[in-house]
Amino acid sequence: MSEQTGGATGTTTSPGATRATSTGSTSTASTGSTGSTASKRTSRTAASADRTAARKTSKTAASKSPASKTPASKTPASKTPASKTTARKTTKTAESGAAPAPAAAAAKPAESHAALVRRARRINRELAEAYPYAHPELDFDSPFQLLIATVLSAQTTDLRVNQTTPALFARYPAPEDMAAADPEAMEAILRPTGFFRAKTKSVIGLSAALRDRFGGEVPGRLEDLVTLPGVGRKTANVVLGNAFGVPGLTVDTHFGRLVRRFGWTTAQDPEKVESDVAELFPKSDWTMLSHRLIFHGRRICHSRKPACGACPIAPLCPSYGEGETDPAKAEKLLKYEKAGAPGQRLKPPADFPGPAAKPLEAS
Repeated sequence: MSEQTGGATGTTTSPGATRATSTGSTSTASTGSTGSTASKRTSRTAASADRTAARKTSKTAASKSPASKTPASKTPASKTPASKTTARKTTKTAESGAAPAPAAAAAKPAESHAALVRRARRINRELAEAYPYAHPELDFDSPFQLLIATVLSAQTTDLRVNQTTPALFARYPAPEDMAAADPEAMEAILRPTGFFRAKTKSVIGLSAALRDRFGGEVPGRLEDLVTLPGVGRKTANVVLGNAFGVPGLTVDTHFGRLVRRFGWTTAQDPEKVESDVAELFPKSDWTMLSHRLIFHGRRICHSRKPACGACPIAPLCPSYGEGETDPAKAEKLLKYEKAGAPGQRLKPPADFPGPAAKPLEAS
């Protein structure tokens, strides 16, 4: 009995043992399964973390790379500063309707000296046709009267001088008479011409010089004339050209203004102006050229507002457009006989197309 029991005990598992073994086995299996699941979760978490880190690293690298931030192929040309400026300029030009500035190579070439001479002489011929009656605009009957009238014409009009000299020459007909004149009596006569005290001193002084040094006669040489009180090159050339037939250029304010507008000179000094213009013309043209330029300056090519639209030499003038170019408006700017008004002389030449000026008491 004991052997069977013992044998049975050795080979037979009791229910309690079986539960215990079974429990232990189940517990062990459960523990192993749980560990395996945690291990898988940890592995997945690590992999996910690795992928996230990789993405962040990739984004950071991309954001720090200039090339990847603004690819050259995707940058619009219009957004660059140079193209923006060009676009703005193009838009403004299109809106204003202005043509683009011409290239420097398209600039007008400089005029040669030969071309300047040809143009200057053509202007002189055109002015001769426009003013065939051009003449000195001072009334005179002798070289002495012309000399005195020219001195008095400073800072006033020839018309005012012409209205004043009849009384002056009636009272003092010769250099000897004028040299002995009472200054106050002469000042009363010369008052209308302006600067009458200085002019009285000049004409009395030059009359005395003519009496004492030249026998009461006006000399016919420029070198002698410029030694007289109040006489310069301009006055000397007026007297030589119109009283003695010696060619001379009269560089007054009108003459100087016009020759600079015509491009014959850029000089301001009267003697340099005279020298520059003298090179463009033969001596035989000098006196009449002076009259034509002075006529044109007084009648059309005015200082402040030239009547460009009524100018007979407009196509030859490089300064065309400085004044009024509309023909109808320019016509209203004309003066003296060009406007149907009297000239500056009380005794004009027979071929003068305008009426004579009135005496001082009738004006």
